[in-house]
Amino acid sequence: MFETMAVEIEQLLARLTGVNDKMAEYTNSAGVPSLNAALMHTLQRHRDILQDYTHEFHKTKANFLAIRERENLMGSVRKDIESYKSGSGVNNRRTELFLKEHDHLRNSDRLIEETISIAMATKENMTSQRGMLKSIQSRMNTLANRFPAVNSLIQRINLRKRRDSLILGGVVGVCTILLLLYAFH
Repeated sequence: MFETMAVEIEQLLARLTGVNDKMAEYTNSAGVPSLNAALMHTLQRHRDILQDYTHEFHKTKANFLAIRERENLMGSVRKDIESYKSGSGVNNRRTELFLKEHDHLRNSDRLIEETISIAMATKENMTSQRGMLKSIQSRMNTLANRFPAVNSLIQRINLRKRRDSLILGGVVGVCTILLLLYAFH
C-alpha cells in the first residue's frame, strides 16, 4: 500500500513539475510583456512550493522506510527469541533448573561461610573469657595464699557446695526411682 501511494505521489509531483514548466514557458513567451513581473513572482512561488513538497515527500518516505526496516529487524529478533524459547523448551527448562540449583548452592555456601565466621568469633570470645577467668582464678589463689582465713573460708564454701550437690543428686535419684516404680506398677 505504501509503495502504491508513493508512486502516486511521485506521479503527482511529476505532473506539478510539468505544470510549472509550462508556466515558465508561458512567462518567457513574448506575448505577455506587461504582466511579466507578477507572473515571474507567481512562478517562483510555485517552484518553491514544488520544492518543499518534493523535499517533504522524500523526507517522509525515508522516515517511513527506516521505521519499517527497524520494525522488520525487531520483529525478526522477537521471532528468533520466541522460536528459541519455544523450540528449546526442554533445554530451557534444564537451564532454568540448573540456574536455580546454582543459586541454591551459592546461598548454601554463603550461609555456611556466615556460620563459620560466627563460630570463629564465638571461639575467640570464649578464648578471651577463659583467659580472663584464669587471671581471676590466679588472683583469687594469690589472695587465698596471702590470707589463710580467706583460704579456709573458700574451702568450707567448696565443701558445703559439694555436700549440697550430693544431697540434691541423691534426692533427685530417689525421686526418679520412686517415680519409675510408681509408673510401672
